[in-house]
Amino acid sequence: MGIDDFMTNLFTPIVQVAIIIGLAEVAKRMGLETRFIPLLDVTLGLIGGIMIYGITLGYGILRGAVIGIALGLEACGLFSGCKNLFS
Repeated sequence: MGIDDFMTNLFTPIVQVAIIIGLAEVAKRMGLETRFIPLLDVTLGLIGGIMIYGITLGYGILRGAVIGIALGLEACGLFSGCKNLFS
């Protein structure tokens, strides 16, 4: 496994989830109701998955969309899990 594979398969999804969580937190502080945060997470994940995996990395739009939805769901679960742990 070379550095390119490492970046694509491990580092890129971790960064994407962190960005989704950060953008959702910004939206929440700007007044978005908490109940809409999971929808925002999945939407941001979908857009990011299509842009990064589907177009930039050449996985195809459908595969990028599936990866993006998974990343959005991960961000939502990670956020709520941490919130429940530290609240």
